[in-house]
Amino acid sequence: MDLIKDGWFTELSSMWPGQAASLEVDELLYHKKSKYQDVMAFRSKHYGNVLVLDGVIQCSERDEFAYQEMMANLPLYSHPCPKKVLIIGGGDGGVAREVVRHPLVEEVVQCEIDEDVINVAKEFLPGMAKGFYSPKMTLHVGDGFEFMLQNQDSFDVIITDSSDPVGPAESLFQEPYYQLLKSALKSDGVLCSQGECQWLHLDLIKEMRTFCKKLFPVVDYAYTCVPSYSSGQIGFMLCSKDPETNFKIPEEILSNEEVEDMEFKYYNSDVHKAAFVLPEFARKALSDA
Repeated sequence: MDLIKDGWFTELSSMWPGQAASLEVDELLYHKKSKYQDVMAFRSKHYGNVLVLDGVIQCSERDEFAYQEMMANLPLYSHPCPKKVLIIGGGDGGVAREVVRHPLVEEVVQCEIDEDVINVAKEFLPGMAKGFYSPKMTLHVGDGFEFMLQNQDSFDVIITDSSDPVGPAESLFQEPYYQLLKSALKSDGVLCSQGECQWLHLDLIKEMRTFCKKLFPVVDYAYTCVPSYSSGQIGFMLCSKDPETNFKIPEEILSNEEVEDMEFKYYNSDVHKAAFVLPEFARKALSDA
């Protein structure tokens, strides 16, 4: 409860020293320690319901689509036929919601280790959690590492929707995890992982890009803007086993009518291409990685 004072939630983290962000709170909806982390949900004055893990905002109803749509559709529209998809993490359900509505996707498996997060999302973020109820979805509550070890060469696309690299998510930003991702992908498979913030974590992004380039013939970095995230920006590390993949050009260019039919609020084919155009400081740093 210390994070809510005088009607305001304040996000403080060693991941962004010297800065903080606050949202005005209407009502605390949920706050308990799960087996793995501190889980909180509150209704905010202007951002709708908000999910917080270990004191860090994971999503808000107002702007979650800017992250979920890009996290899901950058890899989905970079693969010629993404029939079978694995999601690691993503307990709020937002990425699953986006993946199951892709017309080519036939089967989705999601591994989320913390069942409490899933239950909180179903109760307080129903617009995101509805992906869990799709007939395409198989939900596995457990360790994604172990699951991938038992399912080699199985998936067209793997998406890692993780929290920041502290606590239970720390290992998801290291080379052994990406080796495991590679082994679980089919020969032309692609992956997309939460890739942190250019303004705050450029050294970490460079490190990730360096070891990814040792493992995959094609590696690229994209980003999106999410107001409720620290510094208002978050990135994605994308890798492909197929040397012919060009992440910057989507496999399918969607018409305005198709974007409307898919009910996208953020993603379109132009935004897909633009997401890989980095500001100069980041382009320079990552071109050396």
